Amino acid sequence: MLLPLLVAALLSVLSPAHCKHNPPAALPYAPRRVACTGTDGPGSVPQLLRPATGLSPQEERWLARRDAATAPWLREFLQRATAQFDGGDLFLAELGLGGVTAALPEGEGAAAAAAALENKGASPLPRIAVAFSGGGYRSMLTGAGVLAAMDARTPNASVHGLGGLLQAASHVAGVSGGNWLVGSLAWNNWTAVNDIVAGWGSGDDESEAEAESEESDDADYDEDSGNSPIWDLHDSIISPGGMNIFKSARRWDRISNAVQAKQDAGFETSLTDVWGRALSYNFFPQLERGGIGYTWSSLRDSQTFRDAQMPFPISISDGRYPGSSVINLNATLFEFNPFEMGSWDPTLNAFFDVKYLGTNVSNGNPITTYNSTDEDDSTTLPRECVTGYDNTAFIMATSSTLFNQFLLRINSTKLPVPKFITKLATHFLNDLSQDYNDIAVYHPNPFRDSPHVRDNYTDSITRADSLYLVDGGEDDENIPFLPLIQQARAIDVIFAVDSSADMKLQWPDGSSLVHTYERQFFKQGNFTAFPYIPDTNTFVNLGLNKRPTFFGCDASNMTDLKYIPPLVVYLPNAEYSFQSNQSAFKLSYSEDQRRGMIRNGYEMATRNNLTDDPDFLGCVGCAIVRRQQERLNISLPIECESCFLTYCWDGSLDTTELPDMQKDWHHSFVYENGAPNDTATNASVATPGTFASLQHSDSPYLRDSNSRGLPDEADDSHFQNTRIYRGTLINIKFLMLLLCILTFLVGLI
Repeated sequence: MLLPLLVAALLSVLSPAHCKHNPPAALPYAPRRVACTGTDGPGSVPQLLRPATGLSPQEERWLARRDAATAPWLREFLQRATAQFDGGDLFLAELGLGGVTAALPEGEGAAAAAAALENKGASPLPRIAVAFSGGGYRSMLTGAGVLAAMDARTPNASVHGLGGLLQAASHVAGVSGGNWLVGSLAWNNWTAVNDIVAGWGSGDDESEAEAESEESDDADYDEDSGNSPIWDLHDSIISPGGMNIFKSARRWDRISNAVQAKQDAGFETSLTDVWGRALSYNFFPQLERGGIGYTWSSLRDSQTFRDAQMPFPISISDGRYPGSSVINLNATLFEFNPFEMGSWDPTLNAFFDVKYLGTNVSNGNPITTYNSTDEDDSTTLPRECVTGYDNTAFIMATSSTLFNQFLLRINSTKLPVPKFITKLATHFLNDLSQDYNDIAVYHPNPFRDSPHVRDNYTDSITRADSLYLVDGGEDDENIPFLPLIQQARAIDVIFAVDSSADMKLQWPDGSSLVHTYERQFFKQGNFTAFPYIPDTNTFVNLGLNKRPTFFGCDASNMTDLKYIPPLVVYLPNAEYSFQSNQSAFKLSYSEDQRRGMIRNGYEMATRNNLTDDPDFLGCVGCAIVRRQQERLNISLPIECESCFLTYCWDGSLDTTELPDMQKDWHHSFVYENGAPNDTATNASVATPGTFASLQHSDSPYLRDSNSRGLPDEADDSHFQNTRIYRGTLINIKFLMLLLCILTFLVGLI
């Protein structure tokens, strides 16, 4: 019975009708070539690149509006948080945060109020950011619960939670699974988590009408649009039809056609294109084919974003060349925001207009003339730019090249499947890795010939024809701190939501904070600062990985750093009402499981609805204003002093060796068991127990001992034969169908 179904599904995907051409519905995924000119009129050359000497003018203007929009929410939140403080009103007044809060405006009224405050030149107020770690759907759902707890739109969040904190935040950043959360909310008009959950209802169950539509012979009919709610994770992303192999086959056929359309338009593709198209159906189900033509830069045109009625979203990826599978803290970290993408790191130190990714440039100038002929005068013709390359799901997939992460961990993870299936999956994924298809390819390289690399740093990125990016957590900095600790953004406090799986039990142990702290002592991190952080053994032994902890509470203790960094409020994933230590590679969740994960995240952020510590709301308020209080040299209320005694890490250490199940399975790039880790890097630490600048090669993509012996990435000749696939995608269709069938068989087992 099973064999005929498999054969029928296979034939539906490999039929001549699908092999000969791409249907029109697949074309929106293909980038488009358009005419573009500079700001000096016809014939002038656009400049799409800028040095990372500060914020872009667009972000500066946007932040002025956002600061004004957050002000009333921040005042309201802090007044509620300090309501029980002795002299709380006076304290807030001294900070410039006092006064009676008027009714909080919404919509056009909010934009008008923001503009009025912007024009008045109001004094700076504390800036808040929220950062979400990687960790697949585990991170996305846990983070959703935390966001719900901070969102004034969530019922009772202002009574039993931290409601209003989200409305007071200026930035929100995500990496990998955390990026799925940020991206799917921001590019769905900043919808509320509560509204997504309310929309599930019977969304998990396919209606009879939908089931019948799966059997339609109309190749242009798209049953995948508008029928499912956001985050409908009932079926695996690999087999979206569940038991319905025909639906899965159709989905993968459409994904394949879309990626083929990009290839046919003359652009290189990789498995990340496939991964992004697959993800998109869960994140943008109400758009045509999961937002097949939906672009990252289109957020600029959203009224909600233009009015600064949402935080500034940022996604993170790591730079990595093909041929290496492990990178460390000298990797170049890239950020994507609605205006641009690039890196603050000295090995790039530049940003590119994200709307025109895919444009062939030299030093940010398009070098191809638009529709030119031999007789045309190229000095007067507009230049050729590319739009549509910045597909939203493609960028979200760039931050979460999960197949590569799966490859790196599959041999060390006990999967509940027979060994022969594990071996088959390992072989399949190894083949993809050998083809370098686990890397997101950005070609042409937007930073080609950029002159902005800092002195005494390698310029290998700017000399390459293509840019290669991977999952933003591959360097073990699994919380996206880097864009938020930049001085230009002037952020006072970062709420860091950590859903990492740092140990065999799949709970966090602070490893991400440790690695970001360490990075500032590498040459790559010379221009950053991060609060002092204990080792991972101390995190676990002192229980800092099970409850909220504040780091960097006292600026006077950090004067030896490059600058005073933001205070970090660490919110680690822990079990309250649900076992939230799910595998990052768990690709399907029932509705009950999703609700349980989100509820647990809410409880995690609120210390169990403020029942574990009724004073926690006030302590969060103290953390928010701490930097402002230090700048103005104002005395702390006694309640804040008590909060800091309870929640601030006081420098205590407990390096007692942990049981095997709780040991950190990442290595420290500087220390190993309390001693300099010279085997993992080429580190040279001057004195045990202290940090020093680290020796390094010319390449920014240093590798640890697991990948030594590979040719130097700066040697471009090594990558001339890199197998970025340009032919027909029939092999991907076939392989993905086999993987779909594999998943189906696992379900039967």
